[in-house]
Amino acid sequence: MTPIAITMGDPAGIGPEIVVKLIADERCDVPVVVLGDGGVLARAAAVTGLDVPIRALTSPEDLAPGSGVAQVLPVTTLPDLSWGQIDARAGRAAYEYVAKGIELALAGRVGALVTAPINKEALRLAGLAYPGHTEILAELSGSDAYAMMMINDEIRVVLVTIHEPLRAALDRITVEAERTAIRLAYDALRRTGVAAPRVAVAGLNPHAGENGLMGREDQDIIAPAVRAARADGIDASGPWPPDTVFMRARNGEFDVVVAQYHDQGLIPIKYLGLDHGTNVTIGLPFVRTSVDHGTAFDIAGKGVADHTSLLTALRHARTLAGDR
Repeated sequence: MTPIAITMGDPAGIGPEIVVKLIADERCDVPVVVLGDGGVLARAAAVTGLDVPIRALTSPEDLAPGSGVAQVLPVTTLPDLSWGQIDARAGRAAYEYVAKGIELALAGRVGALVTAPINKEALRLAGLAYPGHTEILAELSGSDAYAMMMINDEIRVVLVTIHEPLRAALDRITVEAERTAIRLAYDALRRTGVAAPRVAVAGLNPHAGENGLMGREDQDIIAPAVRAARADGIDASGPWPPDTVFMRARNGEFDVVVAQYHDQGLIPIKYLGLDHGTNVTIGLPFVRTSVDHGTAFDIAGKGVADHTSLLTALRHARTLAGDR
């Protein structure tokens, strides 16, 4: 089986710890190449108290069979960084791990890419003005039509807008953006084995605009996009009142909800549990999943970070890569 690459994330955050804990977990039954820094991983193993040997690779093809060993493709050699501190060097390193992963995935040398969390402030200090992983992945892979999909065992959510201030996000909600998100959601579910995905589109305004009484966007932008999607053969519906559509999806009425902006879509996912949510970037030429949490600087270096979300992301990556 082609190995799956895991980026180490921000070296000053909990990424190195959860990677080490994942490698030590007997449930990790997928061949994994870690893209990062062997020295940082050794420090992480020490703070977790786990006996996880570190083995440096020269290429993904050099991966040895077996488990319990962190097999690392070195991307950086960092000095000792302070745990839990925003650092430009850590931001630059986190970016380089992702860039290497994209290079390997595009070349077909890894079967999928799983990413540990990065810190946006550290990226900015390093002169990298990306609002998040999604935008890095899209730019470096040359992807124009892409979206963030959050999934757990109960609901799936695709976002029309991602990492923008709310005022800016409102300007990005257009008929074309809606149609793209609906199509990406539909295609992503088809690839995972859902034969005829039912796509619900959340309204923007309270009560989906109440027939124009609470804003015209639902009538003038979202409804026409839904009609166009249906004309294209997609089982799309909406705009639905956003305060109930996620519950309806959870109850089995819809297969995926297209949400209009970041918090509208992510609050219901994260309310159901950070440990079991996975971030999937759809529209890329390779499979990419990620944890559903941040760098958690407040607990970094204490050995207490939970790796369940990373394990879940790895499992989703394996499933999606196998389907593809």
